[in-house]
Amino acid sequence: MADTLSDLSRAVLDFRDERDWSQFHGLKHLMVSLCLEAGEVLELAQWKSDAEVDALPHSPEGREALSDECADVLAYLLLIAEKARIDLGAALHHKLAKNARKYPVEKSHGRREKYSQL
Repeated sequence: MADTLSDLSRAVLDFRDERDWSQFHGLKHLMVSLCLEAGEVLELAQWKSDAEVDALPHSPEGREALSDECADVLAYLLLIAEKARIDLGAALHHKLAKNARKYPVEKSHGRREKYSQL
């Protein structure tokens, strides 16, 4: 069963509201928490080789750790979007359209340079 963003948001909001945590979820605090959780994703790669990081999803422990941290990032992103009244689906489509103009296929295919250097 694939949950929609709306389903996921509802689950996160229900979890938050059951614990009366919305009082602690100002936009600034949610933004800080998102960055801290993203740092925990990055921490899984700290001091590891590319091969060790690539192997994370292939062991039960590594996969669970990566999954947990990704879920934390998503939860905070959903809370930020709810607080700021951002439709994440629409925002992503809009951003992809902007990026398509910055990175046209004919200039950027197979290249890693920033749009200003293409």
